[in-house]
Amino acid sequence: MLNITDVQIKKVEHDEKLRAFASIVLDGCFLVGDIRVVEGEDGYFVSMPSRRKRDGRFVDICFPLDTPTREFIEEKVLLAYEAATGAKAISRPEKGEVGQVRPDLLNVEEFGFTPKTNP
Repeated sequence: MLNITDVQIKKVEHDEKLRAFASIVLDGCFLVGDIRVVEGEDGYFVSMPSRRKRDGRFVDICFPLDTPTREFIEEKVLLAYEAATGAKAISRPEKGEVGQVRPDLLNVEEFGFTPKTNP
């Protein structure tokens, strides 16, 4: 598994969504910089380094190849962001902390479903 030996956070002020830039060091010998901490509509997330192509599109220049690795990097970066800024960037369901619950999704009868009852 990937070993992140250091995470550096540089807070960004006065931007609508961008909150910080992060750099991670892998196994003490490989640095990945320009990782962005972004606050979106559903909370904070990590955006990988990218560059603009001639046609105006942005493409990532390095990125995880699987979901567990992406989640691992995101967790490490967001925890470092929390430690550096004091802002809460990640929810922790295992500690009873959850994100926003939409009450409109809780009533299954509204969608034509009938809850199961135990005999």
